[in-house]
Amino acid sequence: MKPNPAHFSIHDVSDFPIVRFRPETAVEGYAPLWENDMDALLRHGEPFVMLFEEERSDEAHVDRKRRGLWLKHHKLALAAICRGLVSIEPDAAQRARLQAMAAGAMKAFGILQEVAATREEADALMVWLLGSGQMARPRAADVW
Repeated sequence: MKPNPAHFSIHDVSDFPIVRFRPETAVEGYAPLWENDMDALLRHGEPFVMLFEEERSDEAHVDRKRRGLWLKHHKLALAAICRGLVSIEPDAAQRARLQAMAAGAMKAFGILQEVAATREEADALMVWLLGSGQMARPRAADVW
C-alpha cells in the first residue's frame, strides 16, 4: 500500500517506493515539515529509495542542523527501510564532487548513496537498491 501523498509536504510519494525530494519546497525553515515527512515514511514501514532529480540548493544552517539531528536519532530505523539515496547529476565533475560527499554521509548515516548521470542510470540503481542489493550492481554499459 502506498502512503497518502496528501500527508507529505517536502517529498512526492506518488510513485512509492520511489520517494522524490521536491527542492522547491526546501525554503528556510522547512526542516519541521521534512521531519514530518520522514516520520510518516518510518511509520509506513515499507522499503523505499529517495530520489534527488536536481542538486539541492544551499540549505539554511538551522535546517541542516535540525535534519542532521533527526538523522542521527533515527539512523537505525531509517536504515532498516531506506534502501538508498540516488541523485542525478549529468555533469561529470559535479557528479564526482557529489559522490565524494556521499561517501561521508554513508558512513555517518548508514544509507547507501549513489550519483547517476542520467535518469535511466538512476532508474537502474533504484531497481538494484530496492532489490536489497542482492543482484549485481548495474554497470553503465548494461543500462545506457
